[in-house]
Amino acid sequence: MQTETLKKISLTRQLLTCALLCILAVAVIFLFDRRPYIPWLLAGLPLLYQIFFGVMIGALYWAGSGMGYKYMAKRQGTQNVVESYGRLDLRGWNPLWISLAAGFGEELLFRGALQPLLGIWLTSVLFVLAHTRAYRFNKFNKRVLVQSLGIFGVSVAFGFLATYAGLATAMIVHVAVDVSGLYIIRRVINASPEAPATATA
Repeated sequence: MQTETLKKISLTRQLLTCALLCILAVAVIFLFDRRPYIPWLLAGLPLLYQIFFGVMIGALYWAGSGMGYKYMAKRQGTQNVVESYGRLDLRGWNPLWISLAAGFGEELLFRGALQPLLGIWLTSVLFVLAHTRAYRFNKFNKRVLVQSLGIFGVSVAFGFLATYAGLATAMIVHVAVDVSGLYIIRRVINASPEAPATATA
């Protein structure tokens, strides 16, 4: 049991999972919806505006998450998230690559493919269900309820960003959320007394 907890999830596995999400998104798009998808995926604000708003919202989130962690570090839910995502291989630039892959793959599937079919709310329920393993929702309790509602709220926010600003904005904000979270988790793991010497390599 202990060796399973310490086993790291490789970057390759993460990237393959995100590639699978992209393939699934394309399959959903071509099998279940007949609209001209390329124009729809590029809809919203002009691309430069989408990038600008995505970067600005992402930067605000990054600043807020760093300050917020200081006040929530000792909460059980926060410690569980650190433990869950600490299973990823967070060495070097891996947090960035993982975040880019997840931001692109998940948003393409959930906001690009599923949301036009199911709407923001049902898509967000599926988004929560897709993250049950990552957050280790193995039983229903207060922690699971609070974290589920948090993930649901984030998904709804991504949904509204994709609808009213554009899919690129949602992708950029998603990447920023994941990057800031993974770098905070890496910093916490490296600061712990039992952190391995290779954690920052």
